[in-house]
Amino acid sequence: MLKTLLIACSVMILTSPALAQVRLVTLDPGHFHAALVQKNMYAGVSPDVYVYAPEGPDLQMHLDRIKGYNTRADNPTRWQEIVYKGPDYLTNMLAGKKGNVVVMAGNNRIKTDYVRQAVGAGFNVLADKPMVINAAEFGKLKESFEVARQKNVLLYDIMTERYEITSMLQRAFSMQPALFGTLERGTPDNPAVTKESVHHFYKNVSGSILTRPAWFMDVAQQGEGIVDVTTHLVDLVQWACFPDQSLDYQKDIRLTSARRWTTDMTLSQFRAVTKLPAFPDYLKKDVVRDSMLQVYSNGEINYQLKGVHAKVSVIWAYKAPEGGGDTHYSIMRGTNANLVIRQGADQKFVPTLYIEPSDASPAGKTDLSVAVTNAVRALQTEFPGISVRKNATGWEVVTPESYREGHEAHFGRVMQKYLDFLKAGAMPAWEVPNMLAKYYTTTQALELAKKHD
Repeated sequence: MLKTLLIACSVMILTSPALAQVRLVTLDPGHFHAALVQKNMYAGVSPDVYVYAPEGPDLQMHLDRIKGYNTRADNPTRWQEIVYKGPDYLTNMLAGKKGNVVVMAGNNRIKTDYVRQAVGAGFNVLADKPMVINAAEFGKLKESFEVARQKNVLLYDIMTERYEITSMLQRAFSMQPALFGTLERGTPDNPAVTKESVHHFYKNVSGSILTRPAWFMDVAQQGEGIVDVTTHLVDLVQWACFPDQSLDYQKDIRLTSARRWTTDMTLSQFRAVTKLPAFPDYLKKDVVRDSMLQVYSNGEINYQLKGVHAKVSVIWAYKAPEGGGDTHYSIMRGTNANLVIRQGADQKFVPTLYIEPSDASPAGKTDLSVAVTNAVRALQTEFPGISVRKNATGWEVVTPESYREGHEAHFGRVMQKYLDFLKAGAMPAWEVPNMLAKYYTTTQALELAKKHD
């Protein structure tokens, strides 16, 4: 079946028709990511956006965000939101065919069904992660990619972290063999690749404290952390370690271990992020000691990808320390050098890439200095202005401030990349099998973690 799907992906590359004009449809927007893809206007995209959703606060918050973009003083957008609200919103969208690209970012419990029905109706789909949150639904996602091929439409997920500058540079430096050497194989106790991220329920987005829907704290609807944010980390492992290569989830992935744990949230904290006075009934299953909500938002996966040991973990805290925010740590261990991203207090919570000699490196720092200089020179065509400075453990990669766009801007980058795919009528052949590999990893890891509770 997988071989058939891989062949089908190649056929899709040749046959998907290019779109003359993109007409966006927003389906049931429940997450602020649905609005972030509209933070800017795009060439070839109609300003008319058709929104289909049930009536309620999620829809209103989405429309308020779009209104904020339209009315801002600096470079305002010109979106015209044409809204249909009612219990039959999905049926109306599928029958109406007002647009040709559906954007989905909301309740993940029903997203996999949304994807399947949208591609079946002939819509292109740009979906926020995760597109599936449990192993039972993985087959439905795999079927959706096959239906997308049959319907000549493009199904793609929003992988913003590929556009974060230190992640891009870490990948680029790892492709400089004189500096990096080759990727270590690693062990379960000392993986070749480690990626860790810390996120926060209470956070500032687009200049104001984010109001989260209550269902965001319900893992039956949002998904556990091990299948949610880890999607980005697993994607980065695949993208950085095996660039532009198609992966076979049945052959290339082997889980070693997985675990999950909760973040505890008081009722007052819950009120601060949801603006609701009490826990809704569907969350009471997760409330202990009358007022403490326990959310399985944290997870860790140890696994092998084509024989390379990797570890990814995600942690959700309630609120970031003063001056801080979401953080990311990553290391790729090469035979000559390690490429390390740190984003702690020492970096003033700004992600920073370091090049450090490997413990097993046959080269000393003097020898690596030449390799570092040559690697920087080679990469300056793609990344003008980058440089390095020596420090006690190796080198810090210095990037111009213009590369520090911020997470919200990365949604525009993903949207533009997807628009390029639509214009060409094609995605790279590795994207579909690697999306399947990614979601297989996360959903199977959840199954494994539950077995070891």
